[in-house]
Amino acid sequence: MSVHDETEAFVAALPPNGALAALDLGTKTIGVALSDLRRSVATPLETVKRKKFTLDAARLLEIAKARQVSGFILGLPLNMDGTEGPRCQSTRAFARNLSALTELPIGYWDERLSTVAAERALLAFDTSRAKRAEVIDHVAAGFILQGFLDRLAAMRR
Repeated sequence: MSVHDETEAFVAALPPNGALAALDLGTKTIGVALSDLRRSVATPLETVKRKKFTLDAARLLEIAKARQVSGFILGLPLNMDGTEGPRCQSTRAFARNLSALTELPIGYWDERLSTVAAERALLAFDTSRAKRAEVIDHVAAGFILQGFLDRLAAMRR
């Protein structure tokens, strides 16, 4: 199944309303961003320091419950030529493990260049190097989520 087909299936599985959470999975951190309930604007929320899967998943599900999340979007780190490498396999494995713990639908969004876009935005705001390192992951998650929300809006038209 292509990423496009996966996106269509994810959208079909979503309830009509409710916030979405985007995850930018790194080896050391997970950036988290949330949408508003109407799914039009993405807002970076926090960066979760990775410990082990059960603790990471518990924190993500805690966020989901507190923020009335109705689905997760995981940034899929495709290669620049569109193929999937080891990082995509790792993301898909994380999604499979998370899906065993929640009924919430889980989808994927092409995250190529999201960290680059986040870095550029932070530089444009003259953010210090230390502050950029602290927020880059959840700002990147915000770019991932906004890309998905924009696509969702276009699909509705």
